[in-house]
Amino acid sequence: MNSVFEVQKTIREIFLKILDNHSLEQLNKIPQGFSNNLIWNIAHCISSQQVLIYKLSGLPTMVSEEFIAKYRKGTKPEGDVSQVEVDEIRSLLLTTLEQTEKDFTNNIFVDYNEYTTSLGFTLKNISGALDFNNYHEGIHTGIVMSIRKFV
Repeated sequence: MNSVFEVQKTIREIFLKILDNHSLEQLNKIPQGFSNNLIWNIAHCISSQQVLIYKLSGLPTMVSEEFIAKYRKGTKPEGDVSQVEVDEIRSLLLTTLEQTEKDFTNNIFVDYNEYTTSLGFTLKNISGALDFNNYHEGIHTGIVMSIRKFV
């Protein structure tokens, strides 16, 4: 299972570099032809990871319900995020990954509520959820790489 967390760590490090190398204005800009921006995609990955891994396991999330609602599938930026929010998202990129790995090692993921994704893939257990989460974050990494060319 270490490789799952290594992949997610690599993705999260890419997101951290995006945050480090783009201004607040660039992070908030929605380029023509896109429905969201850099910061939304990054925060969306955190929100989705918490739902796919923790909520569907019947466990409390590390982020608020408001955060999940703001960045869940089907949402888009309702306004610019502040530097304080960017800093929180930056911190969550690391803390959510570290805690998930620790919780997995400590076997806290006992139950899992089967869930079929919008892509038609059915998640049956925590291992499948962790694998799918990396696939999902990989998709958003590609979107982020595209958006950054236009900001």
